[in-house]
Amino acid sequence: QVQLVESGGGLVQAGGSLRLSCAASGTIFRINTMSWYRQAPGKQRELVAAITSGSSTSYSDSVKGRFTISRDNAKNAVYLQMNSLKPEDTAVYYCNANHWRLGVTDNYWGQGTQVTVSS
Repeated sequence: QVQLVESGGGLVQAGGSLRLSCAASGTIFRINTMSWYRQAPGKQRELVAAITSGSSTSYSDSVKGRFTISRDNAKNAVYLQMNSLKPEDTAVYYCNANHWRLGVTDNYWGQGTQVTVSS
């Protein structure tokens, strides 16, 4: 089993910045892609950013140029630097890890961290 724990959420004014962290622990064989998703009230969970084990990154159009995803493979951690935050970025942010173990891949989720951006 793999556990993911997020941290770094909070309340910030529009235009401000936050940095989210997510650390994986447990019985880890190989973590492939790590991602950040978010879910706003009344909306579906959406992919915000993803990073492969080789550090290739992708972003949703809504955050491109404002958010930066990075990872530390030695620490099994992924980060999301969020700049120029907007009220519409308000959501619960979830970390996701695609994990490989003996030919089987599973997706694991963190518990989520609240990000609130005030106008």
